[in-house]
Amino acid sequence: MSEREANRGRDNRTKALAEEANALRRLLEGLSGRLDDLAVQMEKAQLKDYVNLMSRPWQLIWRNWLSGIARGIGIALGFTFFAATIVWLLQILGALNLPIIGDYIAEIVKIVQRQLEIEHY
Repeated sequence: MSEREANRGRDNRTKALAEEANALRRLLEGLSGRLDDLAVQMEKAQLKDYVNLMSRPWQLIWRNWLSGIARGIGIALGFTFFAATIVWLLQILGALNLPIIGDYIAEIVKIVQRQLEIEHY
């Protein structure tokens, strides 16, 4: 083999190695970018706070108890408002003296008012 052929072979290997190095560099840059994105997503998910909460069961119980109390109060207030609105609307419709419907609505309002007047012990 001549010296010229040997140099060409080395040049081809050098080019192949350079192309492979560039491909690996692009791959590593892509992986680095994806890793950075993953780190940002983990921060957004607050994974650290979740793990801390799971490691303290009494704190988790306390938070769940407080949220249950708040949820119960909210449901009670919401239902009271909803029921009062319905009774108010039924009273208005009963006052209109609509045929047939008015009688039924008046009867419902009377039943509700009787229930409210009964003292519960």
